Amino acid sequence: MTPGMRKTTLQLRVCAWVAAALFASGCTPINRYHGFTPSQAELAEVQVGQTTRDTIVSNFGPPTSQGVPGGDSYYYVSSQFRHFGAFAPQEVSREVLAIRFTPQGVVRNVERFTLEDGQVVALDRRVTDDGINDVTVLGQLLNSLGRIDAGQLFGGDSEPEF
Repeated sequence: MTPGMRKTTLQLRVCAWVAAALFASGCTPINRYHGFTPSQAELAEVQVGQTTRDTIVSNFGPPTSQGVPGGDSYYYVSSQFRHFGAFAPQEVSREVLAIRFTPQGVVRNVERFTLEDGQVVALDRRVTDDGINDVTVLGQLLNSLGRIDAGQLFGGDSEPEF
């Protein structure tokens, strides 16, 4: 082997190792965290029948979600997603903390749910028709010009006809 070939072979080996290292690092899983749920130690401060809604908000912050506005439940939700290479992210864990209140605003019940407790909900795919079949805003404005009569334009008492 000539010295030039040895140098080229060494360069190819280095390039191959660098490419392999870059490829391996690109396949490292990346974890993403969303939301917040209080820990068991933080929940130990909550006394069923004594702790109020305001105390929950001051200790844990505003909830991720509420039931019906003004309803009797607060929900704190956290999730962990794992991204691996070019694949779609996968949810690997989820926690939902449900705190229910009495009508007086006192804690009635505290429940914790995980990803294993979840159920698939089939959504209803019905769509309400808006009645505007591909008509632009400009088209609607131009169509409404024909509905104005001279009496309306100059302050007359005539009513529009539909």
